[in-house]
Amino acid sequence: MTSIRIALADDELLFRKGLIALLQNKEGLDIVLEADHGLELLEQLQKKDTLPEVLLLDLKMPKMNGIAVAKIIRKNYPAIKIIIISTHFSRAFIINMIELGAAAYLPKNSSPEEVENTIRAVYEKGFHYNDKVLGFIRENLINQKKLKANFPFELSSREKEILQLICEQYTTPEIGKKLFISPRTVDGHRNNLLSKLGCKNIAGLVVFALQNQLVNIPPFNLKSS
Repeated sequence: MTSIRIALADDELLFRKGLIALLQNKEGLDIVLEADHGLELLEQLQKKDTLPEVLLLDLKMPKMNGIAVAKIIRKNYPAIKIIIISTHFSRAFIINMIELGAAAYLPKNSSPEEVENTIRAVYEKGFHYNDKVLGFIRENLINQKKLKANFPFELSSREKEILQLICEQYTTPEIGKKLFISPRTVDGHRNNLLSKLGCKNIAGLVVFALQNQLVNIPPFNLKSS
């Protein structure tokens, strides 16, 4: 099994060390970097020849907070998938971080199993929003009453199918199986969608699709996680 390379930035030493101890005992999870604050995280990333694939990021840290870090990661290291893990679990915080490209958002009182499952889901699918987070996204769209954008291009029927399934949290192999196409073909369509919609990662693609009403994801249509 290929190990998922994980970074963790959190200034609460006991929480950070405890989470590291829990995750290091899980098969296929490898903590490759830990940091006490945002600046230390960025300094370590600059020295890394091989970057982490998933970042567990606290919001409230000294010297540089999680919001500032997320902006820099999104710009300079778009391949790193950010999971926010924070005591702040309000709609405003969640919406703000998702719009910044967070692939998942967890409260600090989450169970070890939920943290592990979220890491694996984010690694496999590019994002993982639970029902509560998706509910906040829907509320935000209703409140903003966003209008569907006028795009200078058309999505093909296949691209629309794949976008819908991505937003329903299916993995690449699962999408390929449902549509009777190869995972490589799914990857090709996904990359075309990222390019057409100007998104840097799958989390951004999902948010863009929801905001602009390109997909319809009622709660009862979501794939079970």
